[in-house]
Amino acid sequence: MKLNRLVIALLIVTAIASGFVAGHAIADQPHMQSALEHLRLAKVELEKADRDKGGHRERALRLTNDAIAETERGIGYDRHH
Repeated sequence: MKLNRLVIALLIVTAIASGFVAGHAIADQPHMQSALEHLRLAKVELEKADRDKGGHRERALRLTNDAIAETERGIGYDRHH
């Protein structure tokens, strides 16, 4: 019985701590997180667009993927320095 209570308490503490860390990770860089969300949405829209764009759609998609990767690296860099 005491073991069950301890496990439940540990699970609750872990859930609360995880929520705090996740919330802090997003809140600490709201502009970078917002930009990342917009870039990901742009990627989805580019993927849905008609393919015949003289190669420009494909290039835009590549550059968007690069921008997503750079934004993620920037977020990671700021968190570690």
